[in-house]
Amino acid sequence: MVKVNLAGLELKNPVMSASGTFGYGEEFAEFFDLSLMGAVVCKTITLKQREGNKPPRIADFSGGMLNSIGLENKGAEYFVQTALPFLEKYDTKVFASIAGNDAGEYGALAARLSAEPRMHAIEINLSCPNVTHGCGRGLFCQNAQTSAQIVAAVKAAAKKPVFAKLSAMVSDITQIARACQEAGADGLTLINTLPAMMVDLKTRKPAVGNASGGLSGGCIKPVALKTVWDVYRAVKIPIIGSGGIMNANDALEFILCGASAVQIGSANFVNPLACKEIAEGIEEYFQKNNLRDITQLRGQLKI
Repeated sequence: MVKVNLAGLELKNPVMSASGTFGYGEEFAEFFDLSLMGAVVCKTITLKQREGNKPPRIADFSGGMLNSIGLENKGAEYFVQTALPFLEKYDTKVFASIAGNDAGEYGALAARLSAEPRMHAIEINLSCPNVTHGCGRGLFCQNAQTSAQIVAAVKAAAKKPVFAKLSAMVSDITQIARACQEAGADGLTLINTLPAMMVDLKTRKPAVGNASGGLSGGCIKPVALKTVWDVYRAVKIPIIGSGGIMNANDALEFILCGASAVQIGSANFVNPLACKEIAEGIEEYFQKNNLRDITQLRGQLKI
C-alpha cells in the first residue's frame, strides 16, 4: 500500500477526488468502497446556501469539458449535518473545500468546520473561474497578498491542515505559492480548472449559460504538470497534483513532477470507478518497480 503523509495527515494511498467532481461521495459509493481512496475532497461549500450559475452548466468536447456550476451548494450546516455523517462510515480522510467573499467568511467557515472531528483537512478554493469576487476583480489567487490574507485567516481559525488550491492563470505561480506557504498553508493543490469558452455555431450562443466556465480534462494536463514542477522546486510544503488525470500513468507523471498526492476530477464523469482503478494502478506500478515509498518517485524527473 502506497501510504502518503500530507502535513502530518496519513493517507492510505495518494488518490483523492477533486472538489466539484465527486459531490459528497454518495453517488460513487454505489460503484465502489470509498475506503479504497486516500481521501474524499467534497464539493466546495460556502457559509450560506448558494444558487450558482444559470444553465446550461456543462459542455463537453473531444479533449475535455467545460463547467459553469458557480459553486452551487446548500451551505455549511447542510454539509455538517448530511455529508459528514455519510462519509464517517468510510475509512478514508475527508477534506472540506471552502469558499467565501472575503477573508472573514473564509475564516468563519474554517472555524465552524474545524469543530467537526469527522473532517480532517480544509482545502481553500481560491481559484474557481466561474465566480467573481468584489467588483469583478477576478480570482483571489491571482494576487499574492490577497491569497496570503485568506490563508492566514483560515489558519488562524482552523485546527486542521490547510491546503490552498491555486490556478495556473497567473504571471508567476511560484510567487503565489510562496506567499501561501509564508502565510501558513500546510500544502497546495495545483491546479484548478482554466477559464475558457465554447460556442454553438447553430445558435450563435455560448455553450454554457454563464458564457465562460472552467476547462478540465486531459487537455489541461500539460499545463498542470508544468505548474506542479515549477512549484515543487519553489516551496517546501507538499503539493497535491490535479488537472487532466485520467488514468494511473497520468497520476504517476504528476508524482514524478513533485506531487505527493493526486486528485481525480473529470475522469469521474467518464468512469465512476476512476479513483479506485487509479489507486490500484499506482500500487501495481510501485510493486513492479520495487518502490516502497512515494519519496522514491516524487520529484525524480530527470532534466
